[in-house]
Amino acid sequence: MITRVFSVRVWAPVGVLTSLAYCVHQRRVARAETPGLPGQRPVDRSLLELKMVQVVFRHGARSPLKPLPREQAEWNLQLLEVPPQTQFDYTVTNLAGGLKPHSPLDSQYRKTVLKGGMFAGQLTNVGMQQMFALGQRLRKSYVEDIPFLSPTFNPLEVFVRSTNIYRNLESTRCLLAGLFQSQKEGPIVIHTDEASSEVLYPNYQNCWSLQERTRGRRQAACLQPGISEDLQKVKEGMGIASNDGVDFLSLFDNAAAEQVHSLPSCPTLRRFAQMIEQRAVDTALYIMQREDRESLQMAVGPFLHILESNLRKVMDPATAPGKTSAWNLAGGTDWECDVSWAFAEQSVIYR
Repeated sequence: MITRVFSVRVWAPVGVLTSLAYCVHQRRVARAETPGLPGQRPVDRSLLELKMVQVVFRHGARSPLKPLPREQAEWNLQLLEVPPQTQFDYTVTNLAGGLKPHSPLDSQYRKTVLKGGMFAGQLTNVGMQQMFALGQRLRKSYVEDIPFLSPTFNPLEVFVRSTNIYRNLESTRCLLAGLFQSQKEGPIVIHTDEASSEVLYPNYQNCWSLQERTRGRRQAACLQPGISEDLQKVKEGMGIASNDGVDFLSLFDNAAAEQVHSLPSCPTLRRFAQMIEQRAVDTALYIMQREDRESLQMAVGPFLHILESNLRKVMDPATAPGKTSAWNLAGGTDWECDVSWAFAEQSVIYR
C-alpha cells in the first residue's frame, strides 16, 4: 500500500512549500525507520518513491515594518542592491493567470520611509542572499542527492505561489535562482491572489469572525502581568512614552532587523534582547491563544486544506499523469499580514 502511494513522481509549487517539504520528508523517514506495531513488517524504503514536494517558506531579511521612536538605525539604500547571482526574470499573475492584482499592503508600506531612505518592510540584499542560499540547499536535496527535480526550471514540474507583497515575490525569485542556478526551460510565473481573499496568512480583513474573536488581544497582551512591567522597563530605557503604541512585537521586529544587518542598535535593545524576544513570543501566544481552536482553524485552516488537497490529489489513482506539479513552492508567508508560507522560518529564514 505504501509502495503504491509513492509510486508516481510529481513536483509541487516553489515558494511556500520549502519548509513543509522538509518536514514531510523527515516524518516519512522517521516513520520508515521507526519499528512498527507487533506483527507489522518494517518498511523497505528502497521500495518508496517520492511523489511530491511542497515547500513553504518566508521572505528573507527585511527592514522593520514600523520604526521605533528615537531609533537611530540608518537603512541606507545600498542595502537594496541586488546580488548578481540572484537575478532571475519572472512574471506575476493572479490565480487564474490574469493580470497581477493590486497590492494594498505595498502601498501602505511605501507611506513609511525609514531613516536612510528605505521603505518599511523592504527585502534587503542580506535577505536576497539568505533566500538564494535556501534555494541552493533545496537543489542539493532534490536535484543532486535525490534526482527528483530537473536541474533547470521547468514550468511543467514546478508551481510557484506567493502572497502579493513585493518582498515575498523577490524572495521567491532569489530562492528559484539558487534552486535552478538561474537556468530555465520556460517562463517563471508566480501566482498570487487578491488581498481580500488571500489564505497564505491569517486574513483578519477578510474574515469577520476571526477579526471579532481576536479584536483587542494585541493591546490587551501589553497589560498582562509580567509583560506590562517588562515593557515599561524597556520603554523607560529608550525614552519612549508609555502611550505611543510600541509593544514587544515591534521592539523585537526592529531589534532582529538591526542585528541581522549588523546595524548599530539602541543600547537598551541590546541589553534586553533576550527578554524582548521572550516577551514577543508571549505576546504572540496571547494573541493567538492555544485553546482558541476555532480562531486557529480560521487563521491557518484554509492554507492547510490546500496543502492536504495537493497531497490527496497526487495520491489519487484517478489523477492523470502530469495534471499535478511535483513541486509546489509557496513563498512569502507573513504572520503580521504579509506571509509567503510559513513553515521554513526559519521568515524559514527571517521574518
